[in-house]
Amino acid sequence: MSDPTLSFWWLLGLLALLLVVGRLVAGLVWWAIRRATPATRRAASRTGRALPGRRFLADTLSARFPRTSAWVAARFATDRFTGLPLTLMVILAGYLASLGSDLAEDVIEREEIVHFDAHVNAALAPLRNSDLLHVFAQITHLADIPTLVAVVLVATAFLWADRRTTYIPGLLLTVLGSETLTYVGKYAVDRPRPDFLTFASAITPSFPSGHATGSMAVYGFIAYAIARVLPSTRLRFELVYWCGALIALIAFSRLLLSVHFTSDVAAGLLVGGFWLLAGFALTEYLNDRAVRR
Repeated sequence: MSDPTLSFWWLLGLLALLLVVGRLVAGLVWWAIRRATPATRRAASRTGRALPGRRFLADTLSARFPRTSAWVAARFATDRFTGLPLTLMVILAGYLASLGSDLAEDVIEREEIVHFDAHVNAALAPLRNSDLLHVFAQITHLADIPTLVAVVLVATAFLWADRRTTYIPGLLLTVLGSETLTYVGKYAVDRPRPDFLTFASAITPSFPSGHATGSMAVYGFIAYAIARVLPSTRLRFELVYWCGALIALIAFSRLLLSVHFTSDVAAGLLVGGFWLLAGFALTEYLNDRAVRR
């Protein structure tokens, strides 16, 4: 009986093509955003000035509710991190938390997500070439607990040596918060693993994926810490894209090795993303406070 899986070199070429195409698409989107941002700001500014009664309404609210108006204005200030940047981070973090909560509820209570996960796992069967599985086994090891601990320790040492100690609390918050929430979720939901269809296996419950969480939290924060000191936007874009590609490959490795369902990986990325934003917020707050001293 012939092997139903696809050729290793064909699959490897397809993977390389996806990464290159993804890089081109991401570059075009980033270029479009950069081109559109100044015009959007000017249009928003003109629209705001043209609104009838805008100044009268603002003055009236400030006179009647001075403390509330001052607090709202501070939340939208663009000259400090605790203004608009933090407001947007809180909104995004709340959205990620809502998505994660809904996903966990669906996994527990609804059959549709279970059927979807099973279909995706079955659809990956042609990609489970034995040689490709060994490649992705090495990729998945990049988010094993011992590897992540070593990476965090090395990153902490570099930040300390570079006198960027304000980044260390954010890194630790991101890692400890994401891992704690992940393992609480695992044993609270207690979802069984998919059938182990390859040589890979695992002993903890399936939901959410600890590898997806850890890769998002650790490598995402390291990319942020490096990007903050890079001299050009182009270099920052390249760093963020290829770090995102690494996180995506680690997440996909859990599916290909048949040790997680799709919803497990999605939930892990959401958990990691939530705590990554928390780490960003703490770091930017500490940096802002250090500058203002």
